[in-house]
Amino acid sequence: MSAKTKIAIIGSGNIGTDLMIKVMRKSDVLEMGAMVGIDPESDGLARAKRMGVATTHEGIDGLQKLDVWPDIGIVFDATSAGAHKTHNEVVTAAGKTMIDLTPAAIGPYVIPVVNGEAHLDEPNVNMVTCGGQATIPIVAAVSSVGEVHYAEIVASISSKSAGPGTRANIDEFTETTSAGIEKVGGAAKGRAIIILNPAEPPMIMRDTVMTLSSGASEDEIEAAVLAMIEKVKAYVPGYRLKQKVQFERFGSNNPVKIPGQGSFEGIKTTVFLEVEGAAHYLPAYAGNLDIMTSAGMATAERMVKSRSQAVSA
Repeated sequence: MSAKTKIAIIGSGNIGTDLMIKVMRKSDVLEMGAMVGIDPESDGLARAKRMGVATTHEGIDGLQKLDVWPDIGIVFDATSAGAHKTHNEVVTAAGKTMIDLTPAAIGPYVIPVVNGEAHLDEPNVNMVTCGGQATIPIVAAVSSVGEVHYAEIVASISSKSAGPGTRANIDEFTETTSAGIEKVGGAAKGRAIIILNPAEPPMIMRDTVMTLSSGASEDEIEAAVLAMIEKVKAYVPGYRLKQKVQFERFGSNNPVKIPGQGSFEGIKTTVFLEVEGAAHYLPAYAGNLDIMTSAGMATAERMVKSRSQAVSA
């Protein structure tokens, strides 16, 4: 493949800065074109300048003024759900692809290992949330072998890894992740909870996934879950099972009551995950950043390679 595709990152906070460093260190098809922020004193902008990347602290307006703007092919939005609507309108109107790292959910939800090939030509794709990237693959794994009637996830992250953007998007996090559990994970009903843990020393990202399903045995479910974990590890090496998959059966003598859905008989599966970050920007405890930026970069790289193959065909 010849020239790399230039990208711009809007948002010079934790997620945007981690993504920038990943692209510069690891990608063979993406190239940093611009880092965009609104705080001229932000660490992300300072790092970008030191690394020779074009920067602006004037937001989306400043990005359009940069000499590199015409050459940008893909723009990542790492700001907030509220700001994303305006950013998306500008970017897509200019014929560029938007990869949304906020919970705005304007474009289709994308989890690389579940539906990553389905939306490669979309002008805007939404990467759900860090909790969604960690847990929806597990729900999808159970759905691949049985029927998931209900799925609930709890994402626990270190408060030190949650920047202003993450904190401003807590409500959107729960709503978007819940919707992703249903639309991508395949659950009839989904629920998401996020916990910002202030523990010292900071804790590594932990995720709990609980599903109520029928139509598949414990062995089938466990095999599907373990296979999915290996797929995620291909782009997030620190993604792992914390302990053996747990099962509990509910029969007609002790059914579970699912609010709004009635009684459930079948298998409760509980999966405990840990996500250790690659420490490209923040320390290894920030697995929530690592899985989000890794998923976004993997999606962009697939888009570039797919479009390159289409052109050469």
